[in-house]
Amino acid sequence: MSHVTAIFNLNVIRVREVTLSPADHTRAGCGTLLVLDQTETGLTLVRSWEWSDGLFDVAWSEANEHILVAGGGDGSLQLWDTANHSAPLRVAKEHTQEVYTVDWSQTRGESLIVSGSWDQTVKVWDPALSPSLTTLRGHEGVIYSTIWSPHIPGCFASASGDGTLRIWDVKGAACRLAIPAHKAEILSCDWCKYDQNVVATGSVDCTVCVWDLRNIRQPVNQLLGHTYAIRRLKFSPFDKTVLASCSYDFTVRFWDYSRQQPLLDTVEHHSEFVCGLDFNLHIPNQVVDCSWDETVKVYTPACLSVGAHSAAP
Repeated sequence: MSHVTAIFNLNVIRVREVTLSPADHTRAGCGTLLVLDQTETGLTLVRSWEWSDGLFDVAWSEANEHILVAGGGDGSLQLWDTANHSAPLRVAKEHTQEVYTVDWSQTRGESLIVSGSWDQTVKVWDPALSPSLTTLRGHEGVIYSTIWSPHIPGCFASASGDGTLRIWDVKGAACRLAIPAHKAEILSCDWCKYDQNVVATGSVDCTVCVWDLRNIRQPVNQLLGHTYAIRRLKFSPFDKTVLASCSYDFTVRFWDYSRQQPLLDTVEHHSEFVCGLDFNLHIPNQVVDCSWDETVKVYTPACLSVGAHSAAP
């Protein structure tokens, strides 16, 4: 079985696709990294590369639109350049197991990469993937998700199979907060683009929990509706309280966690696990997702179209 990671290029959309579920860690295969561009006539292939193992995650450089980093099943991070047709610019292999998550920092004045692995460690890197700057330990399970704070330099969140969400300080090389967020594995987390204190988690228990880091005794809201594990979630870059989640139940769901009835819409247009999801940073409310059915879909959900969200009760 081959494993494909797909992303959109040219500052249009960034989407991460994983074609291995947590239960599939024993499978072996090669990986393909695709760079796609959205045009008036549809999606076109800009570049593709082959890798010797599965690719689990990918992130664009915030400083150079042609550079991206991917994480592989062989424990490696690869730095790719869309102008280079053959090999990665650099490969770093310090993790001893699969690299399941990578993210590139977004705050001004720094450019750092964070990676999380099934070896239960998080590593922070400079953009050249020189020897890692630091290795952070504390999780007691595999690490599925790492995401930089868009507000606080040197701060990121991680989510793990141990059921905890952790907040880390790179400068102090320490975990500043550990939240027992779920009683099951957490596969995804994301930081609100408008509030430095709000982080969401998605779990194997089928729930999305929204957390205020100033009061972690209970979530701000628990979003119910998915019937299988939540693979990825993303906050909207245009609406403070809107987020999307995709699941192994073949659906994508849109939420407004500030509402008494938070579920805005359920989109069912895939025939297999939905494992990648992102919002367009430049076109309000446009979404991209991808699935084990080997399709990538770009769309604007009806619940987020002009006037629909604001008019809803």
